[in-house]
Amino acid sequence: MLPDKFFFERLLAGRMLDQTDTGGRISRPIVRVAVIGIAVGMLVMIVTLGVMNGFQGEIRNKVIGFGSHIRISGYDTNDSWETDSIKQNLPEIQMIRKISGIRHVQAFATKAGIMKSGDQLLGVVLKGVGRDFEWSFFEKKLVSGKSFTLPDTTTDAVLVSNVIAKKMNLEVGKKFRMFFLKDNRSRPRAFRVSGIYETGLESFDDKFILADLRQVQKLNDWDSSLVGGFEIATTDYNRLEALTEEVRENLPIDLNAANIRELQPQIFSWLDLLDTNALIIIVLMLFVSMINMISALIILILDRTNMIGLLKALGAQNQSVMRIFLMHAARLIGKGLLMGNALGLLLCWIQYQFEILHLDQASYYVDAVPVDLVWWHVLALNAAALILCMLALYIPARIITRVSPVRAIRYN
Repeated sequence: MLPDKFFFERLLAGRMLDQTDTGGRISRPIVRVAVIGIAVGMLVMIVTLGVMNGFQGEIRNKVIGFGSHIRISGYDTNDSWETDSIKQNLPEIQMIRKISGIRHVQAFATKAGIMKSGDQLLGVVLKGVGRDFEWSFFEKKLVSGKSFTLPDTTTDAVLVSNVIAKKMNLEVGKKFRMFFLKDNRSRPRAFRVSGIYETGLESFDDKFILADLRQVQKLNDWDSSLVGGFEIATTDYNRLEALTEEVRENLPIDLNAANIRELQPQIFSWLDLLDTNALIIIVLMLFVSMINMISALIILILDRTNMIGLLKALGAQNQSVMRIFLMHAARLIGKGLLMGNALGLLLCWIQYQFEILHLDQASYYVDAVPVDLVWWHVLALNAAALILCMLALYIPARIITRVSPVRAIRYN
């Protein structure tokens, strides 16, 4: 049986790798620096991707958990929390529930008021929720107490944020009063703290108190068939824009649907900026890795000029010699990628498990650096690094075609 066509080239590339690890006049330190550079670059790229995905996922889930994916409300020209009423049993809402990709629809209503506890006064928004409300998000964010149940009669139990509880000196079980304006008259209501939550989102924690939907209906003089709007949860965030348009098409002319990106543009613009920053870092790291390998291959070629001349004198073609050095470089790149992946994944796992690095929650919406690695992102990153580095190596590999066997052997 004839030997493999590239057996000789692979054999020489392997021997060169062994010699690079154990000796070499000038190539050994340069190659080590190149391999370490690739490893550090891959480490930085993996950590960058993990942290970026973690930030986006954590903050997006918090915003969506509080306000759902899509919100239906009446058209309103002012910026008040006093919204117009919507009939709860509209046929259009029943049609929306059946749209593929819509997971849950729940009613809500809001009412702005002033809360009083002792001598403290604070302007807040009472958000009324019904029996169809999903408590899973808030139950994970509870600092103390518990979420309230909705019996047959109206309950005075509410959920307040940790920020409001500290400002108003409230604790679980404590009562306070709120005052609402209706027809230029103050309408007081007494409430009892059932639980205290903390999302880390200042714009929400500073403002909202969750209460029985029937409380808001009574304050607005609505009957049980009227609500302030609907919150819609979807099964796929990536289809958010398409589902928003489909919901709008099914609504009557006096109602509007807005998704969470439209309702919270500042937060999502900041998250989009993270994508840009991560892309810049990844491009720079890939560029540095390419430069490292180009420099290393040039040094390898110069350090083995006599070997190139000897191979050519024995009849080796330029393409064959180029493949030897490219195979050798590919193994070095693979070694660097392996080291970088191992260190990057290890650091991400440590942060994910132990949350060593902490953040100011008031500024970053989270109290620790979040990490979320998507495996196909990591694989794509490795493939891009390997392909780009290999393509870049064809430039210095062309030096081999200019090496004269006679001069190389004479130089030796």
